[in-house]
Amino acid sequence: MIIPWQELEAETLDNLIGEFVSRDGTDYGEQEFSQAQKVAQVRAALARGEAVLIFSECSGQCNIVPADQVRDWE
Repeated sequence: MIIPWQELEAETLDNLIGEFVSRDGTDYGEQEFSQAQKVAQVRAALARGEAVLIFSECSGQCNIVPADQVRDWE
């Protein structure tokens, strides 16, 4: 299910994004970015509608995915 990120408390959203960008295997290309830069990039992608926050009822976990991947499932 898609979670409207705008409805989350700021601290909760910050924690979710921070956890997401710190995962092993999160690819940002060949250029290195700081944690703060990665968080800003993800937050901007959410604001532009290019990424969405999803919650899996099966696993009980949240994830951030490209919006076009979610549209493909609908």
